[in-house]
Amino acid sequence: MIDYDSAFVEFSVNYEQTKYLAGGKAVHSDAISAGGHMWKINLYPNGFWEVIRDKSYEHLYIELELLSKPNSRVNSILGLLAVDKDGQPDVIAVTKTCHSQMFRAVKRKLSSGTNLIEKFLKDGQIKFLCTISVFHGNSSISVPPSDIGKHLGTLLDTADGKKDVSFTIDGETFHAHRVVLAARSTVFKAELGSMAEATMPSITLHDIAPATFKVMLRFMYTDTLPGDDEIGDSPAEMFERLLAAADRYALDRLKLLCAKKLWDNVSVDTVATTLACAETYSCPELKHKCISFFAMEKNFKKAVLTEGFVKLVQ
Repeated sequence: MIDYDSAFVEFSVNYEQTKYLAGGKAVHSDAISAGGHMWKINLYPNGFWEVIRDKSYEHLYIELELLSKPNSRVNSILGLLAVDKDGQPDVIAVTKTCHSQMFRAVKRKLSSGTNLIEKFLKDGQIKFLCTISVFHGNSSISVPPSDIGKHLGTLLDTADGKKDVSFTIDGETFHAHRVVLAARSTVFKAELGSMAEATMPSITLHDIAPATFKVMLRFMYTDTLPGDDEIGDSPAEMFERLLAAADRYALDRLKLLCAKKLWDNVSVDTVATTLACAETYSCPELKHKCISFFAMEKNFKKAVLTEGFVKLVQ
């Protein structure tokens, strides 16, 4: 099934008043709402200009004009019926378009030879019944975004007894799954593979803070960073520590995410410290950005006066 919205509109044209309109002049309907868009029907009694140029006056021209978001592409169908003198509708055009506008020529003389005016003109008017259908579906199948990070995050949070390795940092203990850590980090794979599970169920780490390890561990399960409002009072310091941890455990994507966060907030006060971090922990992408920032004279004059620059020189 294809999802669509439609509107049914009655559009009457006083033919006696409009039959002498110059070519390219139109009679307009009121604005029509269909499928979340606003439309207008324009009828050219004596043809559109391209037809007039060829001196072919055997057509009315019907235009379905998209008023809202005129540069967008909307899948729509215009169904056009005319009501004859006996009040019976007769289909005279059905046209599909993917564009913002559509033109449709309607011959004044139908294929049967019956004159359009003679058949449909009543009391000086021609009544059209127009159906505008706007399609929202397409041939593709909608696929939800990946939720593996959500499920692995739940696995990390669940105390189901299946975690087979733990890390102790400054008195805090973090439980995890060896197989997940090994799959995400070649460093963890090498280090955990050399440890016998029975003899060393817990590993003590000294080169990382508990808060940093907690964020890094969740990233290894979910591939995402916490929101800025969850990162603490000193985001720059946290991202510097995370970048160092990412370098230590060969988490290249985490390293670049931290580099982006640091670069997005770089200033003359922080660029020296950020450059030192990039150099120390082998992040050339961030390093080159910082050097380019330094190269601007107005930035350099201010940055050399900061404490961070002194540490950079050291």
